[in-house]
Amino acid sequence: MQRFTTVSAGEHPKRLDVYLSTHTADLSRAAIQRLIEKGAVTVNGKRPKPSQKVKPGDEIAWDVPKPEPLEIGGEPIPLDVLFEDNVLLVLNKPAGIVVHPAPGHWSGTLVNALLYHMQSTRAASGAEGESFASIGGRERPGLVHRLDKGTSGVMVIAKTDAAHQGLSKQFKTHSINRVYLALVIGSVKGRTGRVDLAIGRDTKHRKKISARTTSPRAAVTEFQVAERFGVKRSGRETTLVEVHPQTGRTHQIRVHLASLGHPLLGDETYGGRKVCAWDDLSIERPMLHAWTLGFTHPTTGTYLEYTVPPPADMEALLRLLRSKRMMITSH
Repeated sequence: MQRFTTVSAGEHPKRLDVYLSTHTADLSRAAIQRLIEKGAVTVNGKRPKPSQKVKPGDEIAWDVPKPEPLEIGGEPIPLDVLFEDNVLLVLNKPAGIVVHPAPGHWSGTLVNALLYHMQSTRAASGAEGESFASIGGRERPGLVHRLDKGTSGVMVIAKTDAAHQGLSKQFKTHSINRVYLALVIGSVKGRTGRVDLAIGRDTKHRKKISARTTSPRAAVTEFQVAERFGVKRSGRETTLVEVHPQTGRTHQIRVHLASLGHPLLGDETYGGRKVCAWDDLSIERPMLHAWTLGFTHPTTGTYLEYTVPPPADMEALLRLLRSKRMMITSH
């Protein structure tokens, strides 16, 4: 598949491989260098070197080879299934597991676990083969939405194409009820709030999402304060907030809360190393949990809603914060 771009006015001259790596979300700088070496990239119709500098007005074309089909198999990874029928499955995703195969994570993903679950279920019933909605493709069968690797909580999976279409429509029209619990640095002002900030792939750091982007997409997050911890102006305050995303952009909650000056505890990407420890406790992941998911069953029309408590690491941190609050109150 061939792609094209023209270096826009105002761009400072920079290396070709650097320019393309910041303007393509799916290719690393190393991958781009390999394409250049293979002659799959041209600048103004000529083959360049990776170190060639591009400037405004330069026309760049590159061919991205179609990836080889992957043989993604089932793996015996335990699933916490909350509900299942013949068209969908609802589960509680643990933190630390990647949802679908991608470079660097070709196995050990939620998709591998789902395929194994389906194979086992169908074998037990005497059915042949495996079945998940095919719309998502080989690498994302049945996936209607996703959670980041470090995020835990409720997910719904489509087992048929009709269910996939029905659920996807609900996500697109924002009729899904989604509530997250987020533990953030600092004391959030007021009881409720709303962030309306368009975001997209960061222009300088391709693995980050921000408002500094050439491809902004509308994103809205509403929230309300659930609990506050710590002493005011002590520099050791935290807040537990209930978050209601009105859109579903990548890293939306993490970016929006950080934009308010309240990054998630444990979110090094958007808060730096300083948010990854509290007292003597090391926090290994962003403290974000998909608490509640409510939707209309695509076949029966029944409204279903599932709520799961935070996992052990988040509960332990909340207990610590509450115990310290009680100690302060008692003195």
